[in-house]
Amino acid sequence: MRNPIPLVLATCLGLSGPAVANDGFGGLSSTGLTFGQTDAIAMVEEDLFIGLDAVRVDYLFRNITGSDITGEIIFPLPPIHVGGLMLSDWNLPDDLLGENLVGFTATVDGAPVRVSVDRQAVIEPPWEERGPASAAYDAPGRDVTADLQRLGVPLTVEPTVAVAALKAMPSATRARIAAEGLAEFYPSAENPDEIYPAWSIVLRYHWTQTFPAGADLRISHSYDHLPPGGIFVWQDPPKDDYLRQIADRYCVDASTSRGIARRLAGGSSGDGYFTGMAWNIDYVLRTANSWAGPIGRFRLTLDKGSERNIISLCATGIEKTGPTTFVIDKRDFVPDRDLQILIVSPLEN
Repeated sequence: MRNPIPLVLATCLGLSGPAVANDGFGGLSSTGLTFGQTDAIAMVEEDLFIGLDAVRVDYLFRNITGSDITGEIIFPLPPIHVGGLMLSDWNLPDDLLGENLVGFTATVDGAPVRVSVDRQAVIEPPWEERGPASAAYDAPGRDVTADLQRLGVPLTVEPTVAVAALKAMPSATRARIAAEGLAEFYPSAENPDEIYPAWSIVLRYHWTQTFPAGADLRISHSYDHLPPGGIFVWQDPPKDDYLRQIADRYCVDASTSRGIARRLAGGSSGDGYFTGMAWNIDYVLRTANSWAGPIGRFRLTLDKGSERNIISLCATGIEKTGPTTFVIDKRDFVPDRDLQILIVSPLEN
């Protein structure tokens, strides 16, 4: 029997050379706001909404000290591999030249705030050398921002712009760039200028915020959700090692497994496998542990997008509140793991 590989986690980060495109598309994980470790500011409430197209978060913070506290509020995106964008489809906007890639907006006590965006270029370490998922949001790897700026290469995620800058370099500079691991060159008779940038771009949205002494402050932000996904293959029960790994990662129990098979029945290959589409949503919750104490009240609303979609994640206390929505409500919540959500859709959707 053949052993299909579901392309539900397809990204092209860390690729070391040319590769063919596949049926998966890359995308972006998400994280909460960071402020640095503090014992002065408590997260009283977090109301988080995650849908296929949007993420919205409302926070209520409280300064539990007698002094004003000022610092930088940061919302980081995970690294975006510029060369990887050339090798596979990505769930990103058509225009990659815009400053605000995900349409991020924020308000403080209902009033819009001016959010700055900075960019850092990094050479990420191999997958096997990377730390836990939440650590990946702190610009992992070697910082090559100054190197690219010295060479006149724009800090953009648009690969055509980066490649054009590299093509304009003299051959001696290209050789030095290759030796430093900044890019890979694959000249051939057909394409003497085949170039793959090796760096990733980290975008950070941030602003300076003062938390008044002893007072509450409500901060809200929203942005376009651009998760990865692709063609999804399932069997019930999952017997292949890779499918069992998916079941473990997203806590796909026997009932959910049967539900996925029934929902994808129209995509049956006739040999026990079922084909559909899937999105893989990661949201880093453990950044909340950098604030003082537990989250007083945590409310998560999930929207699977369509009544025909199947959702699965590792969580307790999930209540269905509508045709496509589910809610988790917790008190004095200390996140000990990040959210990993699987949404499966029939091909006809």
